[in-house]
Amino acid sequence: MEFLLEILAEEMPPDHVRAGLDQLDEGLRRELAAARIPVAALRTCGTCRRLVVLADMAEAQETQDKLVIGPSKAVAFAPDGSPTAAALGFARSQGVGVEALETVMTEKGEYVGRRKTERGKTAGEILSGILPGLIAGLSFPKTMRWGGLAFRFSRPIQGFLCLLGGAVVPFEAAGLRSGDTTTGHKIHDPRPFAVRSFEDYRAGLAERGVVIDPEARRSAILAQVESRLQPLGAKLHPDPNLLDKLVSDIESPCVVLGSFAKDYLTLPLELLSTAMREGQHLFSVVKDKKQLPYFVGVADARGDAASLIVKGNERVLRARLEDARFFWEQDLRTPLSKRAPALKQVVFQEKLGSYEDKTQRIKKVTAYLCDKIGAVQAKETAVQAAELCKLDLVTELVREFPSLQGRAGGLFARAEGFPAAVAQAVYEHYRPVGLEDESPAGPAGAVLSLADKVDTIVGVLGVGVQTTGSSDPFGLRRNALGVCKVVLDRKLSFSFPRLLDKVLAVYGDRLSRPVREVKADCLDFFAGRLRHIFERMGFRYDLVNAALGPGLEDLYFALLRVKALDKLKASPQFEPMILMAKRVNNIIRNQPAAKVNPDLLAEKAERDLHSSVTILEGNLRPMIGRGDFGQAQTVLFRIQPTLAAFFDKVLVMAEEKKLRQNRVGLLQTIARLLLEVADYSQVVVEGEKGSG
Repeated sequence: MEFLLEILAEEMPPDHVRAGLDQLDEGLRRELAAARIPVAALRTCGTCRRLVVLADMAEAQETQDKLVIGPSKAVAFAPDGSPTAAALGFARSQGVGVEALETVMTEKGEYVGRRKTERGKTAGEILSGILPGLIAGLSFPKTMRWGGLAFRFSRPIQGFLCLLGGAVVPFEAAGLRSGDTTTGHKIHDPRPFAVRSFEDYRAGLAERGVVIDPEARRSAILAQVESRLQPLGAKLHPDPNLLDKLVSDIESPCVVLGSFAKDYLTLPLELLSTAMREGQHLFSVVKDKKQLPYFVGVADARGDAASLIVKGNERVLRARLEDARFFWEQDLRTPLSKRAPALKQVVFQEKLGSYEDKTQRIKKVTAYLCDKIGAVQAKETAVQAAELCKLDLVTELVREFPSLQGRAGGLFARAEGFPAAVAQAVYEHYRPVGLEDESPAGPAGAVLSLADKVDTIVGVLGVGVQTTGSSDPFGLRRNALGVCKVVLDRKLSFSFPRLLDKVLAVYGDRLSRPVREVKADCLDFFAGRLRHIFERMGFRYDLVNAALGPGLEDLYFALLRVKALDKLKASPQFEPMILMAKRVNNIIRNQPAAKVNPDLLAEKAERDLHSSVTILEGNLRPMIGRGDFGQAQTVLFRIQPTLAAFFDKVLVMAEEKKLRQNRVGLLQTIARLLLEVADYSQVVVEGEKGSG
């Protein structure tokens, strides 16, 4: 049975639309499952004014067979089998005669009970009950109240369309009753119309200027863009975030092509595209990666026959481009090197000092990292870029267009004639800003990106600034993800704890928290970000835990560990190895540390095991050192028969203390060796058995 819900409201921001649709999807699935209403399909769609749910669900709750337990058989029936008052009362409460009762065996013995089939409520009844609470429970970054109501929502709600099988599902929320009508485009065709099905709804909206499916709007925009740009042989300068925003912001896509004076083409492409995007939400038009004197806009309209939309955008853009040119030319008059003193006046964080202080720290950490990752040839370039990378913060251009931070510095450095590698490193050092963003292409930019981000994370955690789910003013999660992405993308292998030690040392006494606590918090923080990345890559959660178990000595090695585990998990030797490793851990748990004395190895099985472990250590060290965890695990498989023979023939917990400690010490050696490859205790396998 088709279910259709539309929440019609005033224009909502794109992130509110996404949040509302996600919550409706999750909440409705959860509530219907709890109410025993089978759902064959459910999807959401919408616009800036409409949150829409479409589902195919059963007409009613599934019938439920219930067993109601009454008194015990001994209480319900006399020795001669006649029913007692207890049996009669229970039968009466169930609306049946005593003959309908049956004997039921329970954990407490024989009882009498009554089996009955409970017919469920209709889906309409269930939906009427759950929808008001579900809608009222939707949360948004910011909410509004209106009309004296206590009800809060993203924007004022104007109506509810709610149908099940073509009939209205009655409910009330925000002072409004649900019905079977909605309206078309707010400006172009606001006529109300009645709806009986989703097809009615979709077609009626389309007739009135509304494309309800976001993907259809995206396709319409791209098709119109291609049509406009084909005569020019040009394409849009990529801006996926702007495209996503426009898809959510409009109901009736209308793509327009406008132009601007060619003399503005002397400005960098990044500056032109930023000036177009910020404020006017326009796309740059490029050919062979060079800006053309055109722009593309997307309006919420049915057309622009009189070119009013184009002319309006051209008029506003002319002023914005003039401002951009003014700031660019003015800033170029002051060389970057002469801007350095002004960084002392720009506060990075009140307890951590100015951006001049941050620049000095980044230079030291950049030099350190270049040495540690073998990028000695890029060291001079990276350090020079570190000296320049924050200077654009004191330019008028970045004050006007804050999103150009970092990139503007690279553009100024290029315009001033700095080496191309230096300008590129400055330009790239904020990258990546998300997991979908590209890492810096050059080694100097990569090192500078790491130094800048780690400096921020260590400093902010070091002065006790709390990062919560809703509050991350310094973007610590984004910065940590960026660090991990750069390391993984560029396959950088170095000691991460030692990098933290270096950054902590560079901060000196500026940090208010104990160094050991800050370092531990940083390691935990980065482990959480790596876990997010690995699970997003599709690795099983327990394999991720096993890969992170040995610690974060090397971030890149953590990826190599989880890849090796994932590759070998199907091996017939994998699960026996996991179970054996868990058995070792169970036996040595809570045992004091012990050393192995070869002279106390009394049994052949334990001498063989000790010999195997000694050989294994020598073979494994080079593999672990170069991150070849797949080969290391394959070598570890060889110890299984010897270890199994040890468990079969040797009593670990011997009565004689020295023997017991020696055998525990041997197992502790094995456990330490295993942990250098992975924490196998974290891996979940079927058929696990406890050890004794």
